[in-house]
Amino acid sequence: MADTEATKPTVDAAEHAGSGAAAEEAENDPHFEPVIKLENQVEVKTHEEDEEVTFKMRAKLFRFDKDAKEWKERGTGDVRLLEHKQTHKVRLVMRRDKTLKVCANHYVTSDMKLSPNVGSDRSWVYNVAADVADGEPTAETLAIRFANSENANGFKDAFEQAQKKNAGGSKEAPAPVKEKSGEKEDEAEEKKEEEAKKE
Repeated sequence: MADTEATKPTVDAAEHAGSGAAAEEAENDPHFEPVIKLENQVEVKTHEEDEEVTFKMRAKLFRFDKDAKEWKERGTGDVRLLEHKQTHKVRLVMRRDKTLKVCANHYVTSDMKLSPNVGSDRSWVYNVAADVADGEPTAETLAIRFANSENANGFKDAFEQAQKKNAGGSKEAPAPVKEKSGEKEDEAEEKKEEEAKKE
């Protein structure tokens, strides 16, 4: 009987400690006020404000590395065909999912030919004369892979329509916009735009 009496206070102490912890949690409210209140929101320009999305589909993009002679993944995200509202030129833009870094940025031209990737009915391979995703125009061989063949065929149809639009569109299309960093470059671009409007 002494054993049961010795264990009983331990159980009561555990029950008592549990109810005390619940009371402490009810008293502690984890609400914190921000140290600094931000009043002005910074507007981030993507240089896609004057464009309309004509096609959007999730895909994975690869580029062919000529030196290593292998395909390297460039990113996964939404591939979009964007039509400029004034010039009606269409360009392909793809941003990576989480970082939103540009992994493809080029005009869809009539000399690009979508070829089926060997052994896959859900991917296409094509050559680009000037892709400016890395900041400088470079010739690239790209492969784009979709979740299924229906998505891949939908992309092909939209890509071919974009080629037709660009072939018959305005000759004075703006160059694909390079990703810039720094305020000086943005200010210089704004001055150029103002001068162009004056002319």
